[in-house]
Amino acid sequence: MYQEWKERDGYLYKQFRFSDFSQAFGFMTRVALLAEQHNHHPRWTNEWDTVEIWLRTHDAGDVISEKDHQLAKAIDRVLE
Repeated sequence: MYQEWKERDGYLYKQFRFSDFSQAFGFMTRVALLAEQHNHHPRWTNEWDTVEIWLRTHDAGDVISEKDHQLAKAIDRVLE
């Protein structure tokens, strides 16, 4: 089970945990393609089975915008 998106330090943030590195990396690959489609690219980290994603909109003044919420929903759909 994954946590909900939450506002943290000026970002929309979520942590994802997987069973292993391969699943985490596969998720990141799908999200990378999705981010390209949205022309909105996350700040993220990956360590073995964990992916953390931070979203905020640079061209809106580095604030959380509707664009971030839309990408967050699309990222969640990757896991459905």
